[in-house]
Amino acid sequence: MAEGATRRRRGLGAVADVALVGLVLLIALIVMGPYLYTVSPTLVAGGERLKPPSMAHPLGTDQFGREVLARVIAGGQQSLRVATLTMALTMVAGSLLGLVAGSVRALDEILMRISDAFLALPAVILAIALMAVREPSEANVVLALVVVYTPRVARVVRGKALLIREMPYVEAANALGAPRARVIGWHILPNATPELIVQATFIFGYAILDEATLSFLGVGPPPPAPSWGNMLSEARYLVRDAFWISFFPGLLIGIAVLSANILGDGIRDRYDPRRGE
Repeated sequence: MAEGATRRRRGLGAVADVALVGLVLLIALIVMGPYLYTVSPTLVAGGERLKPPSMAHPLGTDQFGREVLARVIAGGQQSLRVATLTMALTMVAGSLLGLVAGSVRALDEILMRISDAFLALPAVILAIALMAVREPSEANVVLALVVVYTPRVARVVRGKALLIREMPYVEAANALGAPRARVIGWHILPNATPELIVQATFIFGYAILDEATLSFLGVGPPPPAPSWGNMLSEARYLVRDAFWISFFPGLLIGIAVLSANILGDGIRDRYDPRRGE
């Protein structure tokens, strides 16, 4: 049984490595794409409408003659910005709330009941509701997604903090009169870091998917700025006549989200070997 668990962990680790490589390559393509392919993503060419992929148009053109490749790259940059900012801000906000809730008993109940109220609603529905009261923009999408995901991270960090604060070395530090901030910064937060890394990878993937969903529904960053979501929205009536307009942004969304989730699972299995048993 031990050998089987070891082989399984190795297999999961190999899959996670492949996912990491795929995610890195995708990010590199998005970042370097504008330097390698300099066509404007908003350039309209009426005579080049709905051209299929070819040497002249690597991923084809859309209903306005715009290059799908240029729009996919530009949309990927937007998704990457939203996902990175959402991940970073959510990690900071969720960690602070979770550490406070797990370390200060007087605030634990209040903060967790507020978190429960947010977690009671589906993430996308809550994000749509938040965007409905604010104008569509990239900054507001990030803000909405941070509000949606912060309670999840806070829950994870709070659970870890509750476990760690009962450890003998933490009790010893408290008995010696160490300031609460020092106990949190030197003992609880470092031990919660593996869980934070795992959550960061999941949130990165969720943010890409939810940003595309918001854009598809018309409450994300408005056109003409391209995004994977509004590309899918614009092409939904052209799937039979020009499948490439929706296929490539959909494919990249799938690769990004799947790679981030597989990577998160792989990291979690490496930090918690019992999951492989």
